Amino acid sequence: MNPIHLQPLDLGIAASLVLLDAAISMVLGLRIHRQILWSAIRMVVQLVLVGFVLRIAFTLNSPFFILCLVILMITAAAREIAVRPAHRLQGFANYRIAAVVVSFSTTAVVLLALLTAIRPTPWYDPHYVIPLVGIVLGSVLNSASLGLDTFFSGVVNGRAAIEAQLALGTKFHRALMPYISDSIRKGLIPIINQMSAAGIITLPGIMTGQILAGVDPIEAVKYQILLMFLLTGGSGLSAVAAVYFASWAITDERQRLRIDRLTKHK
Repeated sequence: MNPIHLQPLDLGIAASLVLLDAAISMVLGLRIHRQILWSAIRMVVQLVLVGFVLRIAFTLNSPFFILCLVILMITAAAREIAVRPAHRLQGFANYRIAAVVVSFSTTAVVLLALLTAIRPTPWYDPHYVIPLVGIVLGSVLNSASLGLDTFFSGVVNGRAAIEAQLALGTKFHRALMPYISDSIRKGLIPIINQMSAAGIITLPGIMTGQILAGVDPIEAVKYQILLMFLLTGGSGLSAVAAVYFASWAITDERQRLRIDRLTKHK
């Protein structure tokens, strides 16, 4: 099966669906037509730029260029994680937590895949490294940001109960454990839903893309299973690390709850 190459007209026809959504928004008074159109334009520009950058990366096959690109992707993901929670730590603490969490979880999962299951030659082949980093980052971002947002909001809302337990002599970690557990659980819900729906309700994007490109369906399934396992691992590492780092950030050497270190953002 030869891959079908899309022409500008083909993309233009598909873009009419976006215009349809914008028209629906205008007719029904939803007032989101500008967001729809702007998001579509932004998406096209971003993907085209990424396409050219990837073409350069594949041509150069330079470890330094690949490393710089990966660092840029990790930095962008860390920023998103840091700014998404409604409650944030003062200063740059949120950014530090996000940077450590994203770097650790993404690097660990991607290196595991490259050095064991996939084993490209060379191991830093950009055809494998960059797509793997990109897809793992998406899962890490969702889990870490959900975990942080749930934890900070839960601690703020449950301040009285937590401080009452601390006053009765309960250890800080034990007093926070219900909020820690709930936050990690919330962070893992998206990837659990993805795994539950894969194959029955939805055909995941990577698998669909490979099939459209002419890859044997069984081989596409193998890669999708591998990726789902990697995403699950990345989600778990990021959610756990983010929530525990956050719990350590809102206490001090005297085991006090330091809500004053949090600020509310709209």
